[in-house]
Amino acid sequence: MTVLVTGGAGYIGSHMVYELLDAAEDVVILDNLSTGFRWAIPERVPLYEGDTGDLELARSIIARHEVDAIIHFAASIVVPDSVADPLGYYRNNTANSRTLIEAAVSSGVKHFIFSSTAAVYGNPKSVPVSENATPDPMSPYGSSKLMTEIILRDTAFAHPLKYAVLRYFNVAGADPQMRTGQSTPAATHLIKVAVQTALGMRKKMDVFGTDYPTPDGTCIRDYIHVSDLVRAHSDALRYLRNGGNSATFNCGYGRGFSVLEVIETVKRISGVDFRVEMSARRPGDPAQIVAASDKARDTLHWQPRYDDLDTIVANALEWEQKLRKRNA
Repeated sequence: MTVLVTGGAGYIGSHMVYELLDAAEDVVILDNLSTGFRWAIPERVPLYEGDTGDLELARSIIARHEVDAIIHFAASIVVPDSVADPLGYYRNNTANSRTLIEAAVSSGVKHFIFSSTAAVYGNPKSVPVSENATPDPMSPYGSSKLMTEIILRDTAFAHPLKYAVLRYFNVAGADPQMRTGQSTPAATHLIKVAVQTALGMRKKMDVFGTDYPTPDGTCIRDYIHVSDLVRAHSDALRYLRNGGNSATFNCGYGRGFSVLEVIETVKRISGVDFRVEMSARRPGDPAQIVAASDKARDTLHWQPRYDDLDTIVANALEWEQKLRKRNA
């Protein structure tokens, strides 16, 4: 049997592909390559270039490769962009996901793992936030993901489909073996932007908002190493295959760092005191969001290996240096 990874040539998806291959799983990828790269995954892995909203393509891949599980990453993910283009986000993140779920159900796929987000919580009333908190997204991005969660819930009630929803907090870092990493040129991830600035690839970086109700006035986030995140997906797949019930899990470490703390860490690890400018808040950014991850640890037996901001930054820096040489 085979695992279909949508968005498998992208940042998190490519790490998932390597994680599955390391576990001797058969893998097939569906990716439109809008933000992914064919070189980011091994040549031996079949890749179909197309959209998750193409029902017949999804069905044909599932049938041809005897897919028994889908791990669905393909999505648009930039919060401010979703505020500017809500219809685009609802099409790509919600409508296309609904079509992929239809393909799964009509083709007899039993297990579905969905890449969701902490953005479904909005600005939570208590921190750390648990899976039982009432969702209150502040952006179309968060809403588009929450809608897909609801579609999955209702579909699983009506059909023999078991799912795991993984709500990511802030994903960062790179494969410790340097096989893949965050490679999108215009990525907006804080650690990647800071690393690129340290390497002189950007003249300066902006801090968006310094008047939040946090100790230093900047946003606080829970940063999770991408390798620990994809391991949580493997744990979720094993859980479902062993008969586990559909469930939702937070993926974070349970402690947060402010934007300024992250920047200081990048400066220290890189040894470069780069230029930082303070800017106005961006729409859709909550002040503070940190995961309660007990459920993933207890139910999935998930055990993080890289729960250390210095390690995350060091891996991101090493990958950016390798990527710059590759693209030179």
